[in-house]
Amino acid sequence: MAERSTAAVDVADNSGDEPLAAKADEATTDGTAKAQDTTGNEPQDTDGERISSEATLPTPDLHSGHKLARRYRLEECVTRLDGFSSWRAVDEKLRRAVGVHLLPADHPRARSVLAAARSSALLGDPRFVQVLDAVEENDLVYVVHEWLPDATELTSLLAAGPMDAHDAYQLVSQISQAMAAAHREGLAHLRLTPGAVLRSSTGQYRIRGLAVNAALRGITADGPQRADTEAIGALLYAALTQRWPYETDAYGLSGLPKGVGLIAPDQVRAGVHRGLSELAMRALANDGATASRQEQPCTTPDELAKAVASMPRIRPPEPTFTAPPEYQRTTYQQGTYGRPPTSPGVTTQPVIAVPPAPLQSRTGKVLKWAVSALLIAALGLGSWQLAETLLDRGKDSGNDDTTQTTPENDDKKPPAPLKPLRIAGATEFMPSGSGIKQKDAPNTIDGNASTAWITLRYRGYANFGNLAPRRDGSGIVVDLGSVQEVKGIKVEMFRSGQKAEVLAADANASAPSSLSDFPQHLTKLATVGSDLKESLAKPVRTRYVLIHITELPSDGTSDGFRGGISEISVLG
Repeated sequence: MAERSTAAVDVADNSGDEPLAAKADEATTDGTAKAQDTTGNEPQDTDGERISSEATLPTPDLHSGHKLARRYRLEECVTRLDGFSSWRAVDEKLRRAVGVHLLPADHPRARSVLAAARSSALLGDPRFVQVLDAVEENDLVYVVHEWLPDATELTSLLAAGPMDAHDAYQLVSQISQAMAAAHREGLAHLRLTPGAVLRSSTGQYRIRGLAVNAALRGITADGPQRADTEAIGALLYAALTQRWPYETDAYGLSGLPKGVGLIAPDQVRAGVHRGLSELAMRALANDGATASRQEQPCTTPDELAKAVASMPRIRPPEPTFTAPPEYQRTTYQQGTYGRPPTSPGVTTQPVIAVPPAPLQSRTGKVLKWAVSALLIAALGLGSWQLAETLLDRGKDSGNDDTTQTTPENDDKKPPAPLKPLRIAGATEFMPSGSGIKQKDAPNTIDGNASTAWITLRYRGYANFGNLAPRRDGSGIVVDLGSVQEVKGIKVEMFRSGQKAEVLAADANASAPSSLSDFPQHLTKLATVGSDLKESLAKPVRTRYVLIHITELPSDGTSDGFRGGISEISVLG
């Protein structure tokens, strides 16, 4: 029987992630091979590049309706290229659309594709299109990933014209931050084209094919960080100018004129934002370009993300409002009810409705003065009754010596708004002495919701794989630096569906490490959504607060579970 291996792996505590993606086989093709779609449509690569010539290796002979693992039903082939094919499919178990890459198990790049898919799946970053399964079964290797029907490829966005400064700023900011996070985990893309970038309906950019697209084509790089940085620079250049920053046409965009070299975007098109133009040149500096102010080139996605963050923020353009149409008088056709019909050939003229004239006669003036007098009389009567009521109340309070009015009863001031307390540090909750990802704990208090403390993937059981070291769950302990009055808590969870609670240590506690050290309950143990918020009726004095997670939500695979915490705020 063929061996089956999935991207959801058994994880023991503190054992680390799976090995990172290996380089594709050097002896295979460099990824420039072409193929022809057998569906009759113009063939297209998995990341949006058009394909025209024949494949160099035979692809698996499958058809629409074929099922993989009695679960994934193939619907439409979108790519046939160099021995592999890509499909839009349906996950009949979860009733959702998915994408599938297929290649024979004896394909020279099959092992590299499996390794890349498993490494990408372990990243678990929502800014990337997630790998859901990686399987070797029945002489086939296939990789299942998310399918986003409501997202739009950057290729289509650029075909409509260049982006404004705010949209281009959001593109380079989000893509550079995402790729910086991937490279910190040892993952590279190496195939970051306009077809690999998607924008959702909410304006968030997502990257598909991390590590997998390059492995499918056997693409490698001696400097993967530099290669991905240059690719981000090319995307920014195209967004600003609607031109590809090289002499060849690509991805539906015209290249630069031959023989002139790489010129700055603000010299290609008028009105380009100066800061973004220089940023694109800094990312493409290894191609011989230099920024106008001679800044240092950006050689890694992290350097590029920091350069974007140091720029003044670019605000969205003001919305434009069209003036309403001028008022048009309506006309009506005079009816014939009760009148003899007109003879043939006689046209009835429309009658224009004329509004009544304003009251300008003596009667109208008298009516206006009468209404004004009534209003003045009503106001005077009301003021007199109010004064009499207040005087009577004062007399009653003076005669009754036993009744005293206190500020608490009459002048209740609204409570002061809660403010975030200063957090001195954050550590991983390790009741068994062993952790999961201790180095990522500070991500929960860095003020950036795009960074997070994320658990490993656990198989089979939501309670951290039912592993003995995780019997008491896990979570994050925040240190306020000194004993404070805690009046509320606000936690942004990495993923909805986690079972969690918030606990506090006693005021005299020092370095609490077990559940018994946190006897005060700020919230009840319950399944929470994307946010965990609570305002306390009575403040709690403590220095240490624990966000305690006991069960994890599904990560989208058949039996995998994964969770985490993005940002923590303690209110006082």
